[in-house]
Amino acid sequence: MPPYVPSTEPVVIKIDNLVKRFVLRHTRSMKEAFVWLLKGRKGDLSEKFNALDGVSLDIHEGERVALLGLNGSGKSTLLKLISGVMHGDQGEILARGRIAGLIEVGAGFHPDLTGRDNVYLNGAILGMTKSEIDENFDSIVEFSEIEQFIDTEVKFYSSGMYLRLAFAVAVHTDPEIFLVDEILAVGDEPFQKKCIKKIKELSQRGKTLIVVSHDLDMVKRLCERGVVLENGKIVEDGDIRDAVSHLRPDG
Repeated sequence: MPPYVPSTEPVVIKIDNLVKRFVLRHTRSMKEAFVWLLKGRKGDLSEKFNALDGVSLDIHEGERVALLGLNGSGKSTLLKLISGVMHGDQGEILARGRIAGLIEVGAGFHPDLTGRDNVYLNGAILGMTKSEIDENFDSIVEFSEIEQFIDTEVKFYSSGMYLRLAFAVAVHTDPEIFLVDEILAVGDEPFQKKCIKKIKELSQRGKTLIVVSHDLDMVKRLCERGVVLENGKIVEDGDIRDAVSHLRPDG
């Protein structure tokens, strides 16, 4: 892989001073709870922490970016904020172009509907028109490899079947920005390879790719740029090999 050179293409995602807080509710002793009640419920039996703490980042058109870090570093939270399924408490995210991808297994699926109905539901959620879904339906089902179960309610699907159908719908939305979380970990190896091949095809067509993964060898093959987060802050941003070395000093 040639040396990483910062992109001069237009910015498609601009993240400015982004903060996301979560509330941690701790189990307190009966004595602590009693004192809290006697004080008229003053004070808080919970505490807040910043999953993201002032993150600023520009991602350019056509870049292949890996968000890396240990568990709890904030990478999956950042991906969810980019996707729009979660909102920040401070700062802003500006995105240009259709965003699609895999954030959680079965997100956007209704368990009581069939796979066929969920293709239309999930496609609509991801911004496809009915005519676009009609046009791509056979290709979606073929890619998913679950043709015989397409008219079965998805509550009977395994996590792998969810993944196949969700990925198939997402890649057929023809997004400008494609997001992938650790979701590929639940698929079998042949389907993982098929997904990675499709992701590479999107990248070759100039689509922007943002990946969250603990599989450092895979991201070195897929991505050119790595952004490492620790405790909700960016601590490394540059060549994917440098980012991987930050997490795995032995290479």
